[in-house]
Amino acid sequence: MFFFDGARLFLRYYKPRFCAQNDHWKKSSIKWVHSLCQFKQKRTIRHVNKQVKKPLKLADKGALDQKVYVRHTIRNISNILRSSSWDSAQEQLKDLSVRWDSYTVNQVLKTHPPLEKAWLFFNWASGLKGFKHDQFTYTTMLDIFGEAGRISSMHYVFQQMQENGIKIDAVTCTSLMHWLSKDGDVDGAIKVWEDMKTSHCHPTVVSFTAYMKVLFDHNRVQDAADVYKEMLQSGCSPNCYTYTVLMEHLAGSGKYGEVIEIFNKMQEAGVQPDKATCNILVQKFCKSSETWPITHILQYMKANSLVLRYPVYMEALETLKMAEESDALLRQVNPHFQIECDKKEKTEDCNAIKTNINSTIDEGLVLYLLRRQNFVAIDCLLAGMMDKNTQLNHRIISSIIELNSDHSRPNGALLAFEYSVKMGLRIGRPAYLALLGVFIRTNSFPKVVDIVEEMNRAGISLGTYLGSLLIYRLGCARKPASCAKIFDLLPDDQKNTATYTALIVAYFSSGKANKGLEVFTAMRSKGIDVALGTYNVLLAGLEKSGRVQELEQFRKEKKKNVHADGSGQGMVPLEEMICNRLFAGDAVS
Repeated sequence: MFFFDGARLFLRYYKPRFCAQNDHWKKSSIKWVHSLCQFKQKRTIRHVNKQVKKPLKLADKGALDQKVYVRHTIRNISNILRSSSWDSAQEQLKDLSVRWDSYTVNQVLKTHPPLEKAWLFFNWASGLKGFKHDQFTYTTMLDIFGEAGRISSMHYVFQQMQENGIKIDAVTCTSLMHWLSKDGDVDGAIKVWEDMKTSHCHPTVVSFTAYMKVLFDHNRVQDAADVYKEMLQSGCSPNCYTYTVLMEHLAGSGKYGEVIEIFNKMQEAGVQPDKATCNILVQKFCKSSETWPITHILQYMKANSLVLRYPVYMEALETLKMAEESDALLRQVNPHFQIECDKKEKTEDCNAIKTNINSTIDEGLVLYLLRRQNFVAIDCLLAGMMDKNTQLNHRIISSIIELNSDHSRPNGALLAFEYSVKMGLRIGRPAYLALLGVFIRTNSFPKVVDIVEEMNRAGISLGTYLGSLLIYRLGCARKPASCAKIFDLLPDDQKNTATYTALIVAYFSSGKANKGLEVFTAMRSKGIDVALGTYNVLLAGLEKSGRVQELEQFRKEKKKNVHADGSGQGMVPLEEMICNRLFAGDAVS
């Protein structure tokens, strides 16, 4: 089955000692994995089951295609709303063989059809038999009105949510705050925040950050600082956007030294500034004609292969020119902008990007070097191609990653991975698993999180087993923050007994017993079954932490709820079987 093949492949790359065979690249270079159903693993399992020899009927194939290409259905509905009158659109919508659920309606609304049509479609959907709007469709409709500046209509949608008993979560409240602030109603945004807290709707890091930005934008600096302290006390860790909001405010206030201090400290905290953060800061510094902080940001961007947007690049170029300082570092960070300006003016007429001349020759050369296993030459060639924006086939990049991983060359594998991200290439699942293996062996755990994030963007899921194994491995390395990030990236159907138990292990292994118990409580509150492996992890963690009273309580609960005699194993769900296989022993180290 696909599930066990993926596990076998992951464990192969995870072995600390690996003897590469001479003909490995020949096998891996032709073994391309193209799965149309990668984003829905359960369907893939049924589709590739070798025991099913009977071919699919045409009706079954049609149903499968409808699931796989649901985006085409969404686009078709959106086109109907855009190109037809409402009367005509209604008739066409009735003729569609679509299952009208919350997800479908929400995705159609997110395509931003014309405002009036969006509202008519929203009300039309509410009249469908068996359909009911939820917080997701209501929040999207609320966003549409807020973006259009129709604040009264936005309030009306929110009032309907309350009257219909729809759950109002932190996402809805954050959206309300944002649009009220954009409209200049800061008091209304503050009231939403206060109502959210009094109604026991717990703010997330996104909510805290959005509210801080509202206060900063309206010069309520002390209130924003208090909210930041409250966020830390509540256990929410700042993310990249939180730090960006803080630094953007400080840069606007002329406190450049403090900006650079936060910029350095966020990296020490394990939060890496992204491309958006760097662009925002450089643009802020350019407006104040400060060059030394620009240099600091550019040095970080060079080390992390980040680039500026073209308008920001032009601003930085002009700022350095006015200050009579060298722009060599700026050009090194952004080699894809080949600027040849006139001495006096018209910098906007300069050539921005060199075009690709002959990618076929480059691909042939890379394949030749792969056969020769000349890794140093491949690295140099790939770095030059990144500078020139030369496009390579995604299969070649996958082979480079797998071959470098087999030979324990994390830097070469990372270079190929960064090339694929920059060029927008979608590499195969085996290449991602190879990357995870080589970076776990070298204890480069922040890179592991980055790879999982990129897998998530590409629609490639780890699966329950690999997700649990990866969270557990990071937990053993005392990296609970990375474990939490990977857990959050998992789709909802993979947040099950096995992955929750792995997260509990991570917190107990890191000495955070309270967080481990919080995860266990959240797991039970969501109706997720507690397996034998979960109880074993919990008891081992509590015993290690010296929490005798709770240890005895859960020990009695285990005897009451779990039959350890192994009877009825055939009825145990797959995720519980995985949990028991991984954590049946004492997994807390």
